[in-house]
Amino acid sequence: MRQAIGRRLVESKQTIPHFYVTHEYKMEAVMDMRKQINAYLPENEKVSVNDFILKAVALTLRQFPNLNATIKGNEIIQFGHVNVGVAVTVPGGLMTVVVKDTDQKALRQISGEVKAMAGRARDGKVKPEDVDGSTFSTSNLGMYDVEDFIAIVNPPEAAILAISSAREVPVVENGQVKAGWRMKATISVDHRVSDGAEAAQFMQALAGFLENPVRMLV
Repeated sequence: MRQAIGRRLVESKQTIPHFYVTHEYKMEAVMDMRKQINAYLPENEKVSVNDFILKAVALTLRQFPNLNATIKGNEIIQFGHVNVGVAVTVPGGLMTVVVKDTDQKALRQISGEVKAMAGRARDGKVKPEDVDGSTFSTSNLGMYDVEDFIAIVNPPEAAILAISSAREVPVVENGQVKAGWRMKATISVDHRVSDGAEAAQFMQALAGFLENPVRMLV
């Protein structure tokens, strides 16, 4: 599996002109809302920070169809749906499972589907529909205390979001130092499909959901 992944990523880097945009997000609101939601859920149904991110990414992609697209020849083809791929570690490598119509699903549904598909992937029981149809991918290394990283675009998609750890760090607000939750994420984009300005606008719009997560619930 690892050799196949390597060949695919080498092809991606050789044929896709990548560029990267990094943004730091204020995560206090997500951390607080997650705590409140999970207080009412059984242990096996609790939502993760990544579930919030997947929902936020999907809603943001509605506003930026060029990043939810593919390229064939000289034609950019925008997908009519938002299916967010989630990179999962499996024995021997990585596998991307796909949450179909992510923008239309509630946090609990996203969470449940990711748990189920990731479990099947790790057990070698993945279904074809679990890994088919991704329109935009995410890779989250937050559980490994990673400050920042970049990912390689997963063809035939146009972009991938690399998500780092949400960390409690010293921050300065109004001249005062206090503790705050911060998370960095980097989007890798096919330059044939989009440009730096649009990618930066996407990352700012994503902040609108992550820093005001109640918007995801209405």
